[in-house]
Amino acid sequence: MMNNSRTHLYAISVCEDSGDALGAGLVAKIIQKDPQARFVGIYGPRIRAIIGSKGQVYDMQEFAVMGVVEVLKSLPQLLSKRKKFKQYILNCKPDVFIGIDAPDFNLNVEGFLKENNIPTVHYVSPSVWAWREKRVYKVKASVDLLLSILPFEKDFYNKYEVPCVYVGHRIAREIKWDAVTVRVARMTLRFAEEAMDCNQIIGVFPGSRKAEISFLTPVFAKAAYNLKKRFPVMRFICASPTKEKAKLIAKLWRRNAPHIPLIIWVGHSREVMSACNAMMISSGTATLEAMFLRKRMVVCYIVNQLTAAVGRVMLKIKNFSLPNILSGKEIVPELIQENCTSQNIENEIFKILTTQNVEQIKEFIRIHKMMNINSDEIAANAIMELLNQRCTK
Repeated sequence: MMNNSRTHLYAISVCEDSGDALGAGLVAKIIQKDPQARFVGIYGPRIRAIIGSKGQVYDMQEFAVMGVVEVLKSLPQLLSKRKKFKQYILNCKPDVFIGIDAPDFNLNVEGFLKENNIPTVHYVSPSVWAWREKRVYKVKASVDLLLSILPFEKDFYNKYEVPCVYVGHRIAREIKWDAVTVRVARMTLRFAEEAMDCNQIIGVFPGSRKAEISFLTPVFAKAAYNLKKRFPVMRFICASPTKEKAKLIAKLWRRNAPHIPLIIWVGHSREVMSACNAMMISSGTATLEAMFLRKRMVVCYIVNQLTAAVGRVMLKIKNFSLPNILSGKEIVPELIQENCTSQNIENEIFKILTTQNVEQIKEFIRIHKMMNINSDEIAANAIMELLNQRCTK
């Protein structure tokens, strides 16, 4: 039963595409459980498609910044907007604030609101187990509930007595065991007849943030140029979250591989992934999706030198890609910073196309089964339980 004293107002903060996807599923499930639900906050197109733009304070793209240098450049503007956002949400007096990922932004907002007696939820744990472990104390001080997407995180937070619920990742449930076949995906994308049976279609996924795209697209393009010499029938396809980012990818690609065609779809990332025989991909949530689709990949990451230097000092883990972190061993090749060269990418794609790796696919399936739980339902139930506990106090 919903408590009549509640406002049924949910505040939400999402700063990038992966969070927008998670938030969309959660918002839809909250509406099922609370038909009077209203929403306010920062979000993107997927959440906007469900709840509209009436409650949108900022568009998430205004906060999609990565790396030490990039954040420093945008810091005055970001801090000003965050200050205004915190006060706006406080004045709204929502039943709960839900920050999705973006811990540097959201934990600060959550801490402020919690001090002012507004329940706070953080969805997607910051990587405190990987670096800057003492941040766990900030998490504990800032949130009433943590929703974790990785199975080992709950044990970590239990040690620090942080209320944590493991919810898995919604894309593990979205992608069925009989995932879209290569041929069906290519038909959906209207591949030319001569491309339908090609076994050398390479997916190009340089990330969803401008900095990632700017760092990785030139390297991917140069690798494609070299691969095309070895595999004359090879084709390259890409999916971008927005038209603006698709234009940036196309511009960088033409500059670095002017005679190598790259077909770019806006959206349709799952179909594009499904249509591939191999992928060069930025580290991030997209690697989970690729793994659940049983796609062999080389995971790449480049940041500016200052960010890299900080990371080398503070990182506590050997691997950085989600498939390898979840497996506990290297099951996909990783190329980071100076090792992320066009030659190394070319070599890894060559290995994928010329060898089989049955054990790798078995591990993909094992992880998929482990994470295939009803994330939206579990997350929404945990939030409702938190609200009910607060209402009965």
